[in-house]
Amino acid sequence: MIRVLLVDDQPLLRSGFRALLDLEDDIEVVAEAGDGLEGLALAKEHLPDVALIDIRMPVVDGIEATRRIAADPALAGVHVVILTNYGFDEYVFNALRAGAAGFLVKDILPEDLLHAVRVAARGDALLAPSITRKLIDRYVTQPLNAGTDARLKELTNRECEAVVLVAQGLSNDQIADRMVISPLTAKTHINRAMAKLHARDRAQLVVLAYESGLVAPRGS
Repeated sequence: MIRVLLVDDQPLLRSGFRALLDLEDDIEVVAEAGDGLEGLALAKEHLPDVALIDIRMPVVDGIEATRRIAADPALAGVHVVILTNYGFDEYVFNALRAGAAGFLVKDILPEDLLHAVRVAARGDALLAPSITRKLIDRYVTQPLNAGTDARLKELTNRECEAVVLVAQGLSNDQIADRMVISPLTAKTHINRAMAKLHARDRAQLVVLAYESGLVAPRGS
């Protein structure tokens, strides 16, 4: 059973999401909150698998709530998915930097919401390649030489190559084709890079690739 926490200051949206999620045999909404501070308390109480958190809320917003969840070892199993009305913007990028596993636009199709919850609960990447490409198009472009940040020194050349391809929005199968390796080996390179860089998930790996200098900001 996938345990979900809903955190949003719009009661109507919460009730709509809850009605949809509770129809599924493998998903249970364990709690709801109207602001980030209440959401943090409920996350500690219920330890959900997935927390769907609105990015803009009173008291404590979604970015700060995500940052606190990501920093708490007791909440390491909570995968935060940011909810936004606005599509990808600076707020979403900051939420990914803070530790969110990905984000969803609130007018998402029901079947896409259900899929996203299941993907996040598995700990897999919630950023589809198309969304990752939008992230990179906005903030990241050309690869740089590895080694511009101390965090990268632990990576092998192949792991660095895999991280760059993740940051370019490629799927595991596409990365395997590009590197001429099996999809399982590609996944292994990515997982090892995530472990060495202490990235919670693929979204964090993309952010770290940008922040570490492995990929360069637009215009550089």
